[in-house]
Amino acid sequence: MKHALSWLMISLMLVAGTAAAQNDQGRQKIEAAKIGMITNRLNLTTEQAPQFWAVYNEYNNRKQDMHRRLRQLNQQTPRQNSGDANVIANLREMNTIKQQIADLDGEYMNKFLKVISPKQLAELYEAERMFNKMLIDRLNNPND
Repeated sequence: MKHALSWLMISLMLVAGTAAAQNDQGRQKIEAAKIGMITNRLNLTTEQAPQFWAVYNEYNNRKQDMHRRLRQLNQQTPRQNSGDANVIANLREMNTIKQQIADLDGEYMNKFLKVISPKQLAELYEAERMFNKMLIDRLNNPND
């Protein structure tokens, strides 16, 4: 039952991805694959799944916003025409955001543990790490 629900969710996300603009299709396919991998690895119960995905989506959105800001700052720092004060300000902001990401992880660890077991949380972290590695490998070797 859980696996049928997982595959239904993945299928719906893939169908939704085909209705979006082509640029969004790639992102949605990636997100659908990530959701499928997390769902399968965590083996969520039907009671856990809705609560988990509500917490995860909130966490993921906040973390993505922080990473987006870090990428923007990385593109700005260092500039040859920038003064030292600007470079230092950007570096400090980058460190602040990195700390906020660490704080966010701690905050959401507690939220996740209200919904899933510690083993499932460890499995979530591992699934995300594996998925990111797989994605990077695929981007580096598109013909494989």
